[in-house]
Amino acid sequence: MKDNLPEKGAIVQRDRETYAIAPHLPGGLVDPATLRNIANVAEKYGAAALKMTSAQRIAIVGLKEEDLDNVWADLGIKPGAAIGLCVRSVKFCPGTTFCKQGKQDAVSLGLKLDEKYHGMPMPSKLKMGVCGCPNSCAEPAIKDIGVMGTAKGYNLMVGGSAAATPRLAEVVAKALSEDEVLDAVDRIITFYKNSGTKKRLGKFIEDTGLEEFKKQVGL
Repeated sequence: MKDNLPEKGAIVQRDRETYAIAPHLPGGLVDPATLRNIANVAEKYGAAALKMTSAQRIAIVGLKEEDLDNVWADLGIKPGAAIGLCVRSVKFCPGTTFCKQGKQDAVSLGLKLDEKYHGMPMPSKLKMGVCGCPNSCAEPAIKDIGVMGTAKGYNLMVGGSAAATPRLAEVVAKALSEDEVLDAVDRIITFYKNSGTKKRLGKFIEDTGLEEFKKQVGL
């Protein structure tokens, strides 16, 4: 029976014969030429479907194992970190770049977080969400690390999850600048990565205690 192929960014499908891959498209921002190329590659290798994912990617579903290397070569895009113990999706909304509701620049911050952390090994999977306003379109309250823009700056929250046991994130800082968010996230990532735990961030915070966690990361 076939299994996932993390080294090829491939997830085995229900038929246990074919695979899905998800090219890395930070924040779902993509130009027309890239979209055409993804569609052309899907057609060339007989993909069963193209699926828009909740992580702002386009999954190419139903590929043969023997085609995977050529598919990636034709795409010319690195794989999205969709499996494994690492920083997964950094999901962000249009923010002040495009949206009339935006209070903060979620695109700028989201791209910086994605560039630095996407795919970084972690004790457990870790997801981030960045929103430009309290409408929370990138769902920061159910992300391991969530950032929500307000008129006064960014609110930072930690420990959320939409897994089998859902958990709302805890707000640990308010009215931060972009630089302050980046600094705080770096401290959280460093502490969690070096903690020795194998638990997801929310459970780790529960066991550590929120106030002790904040003290350890300087919040």
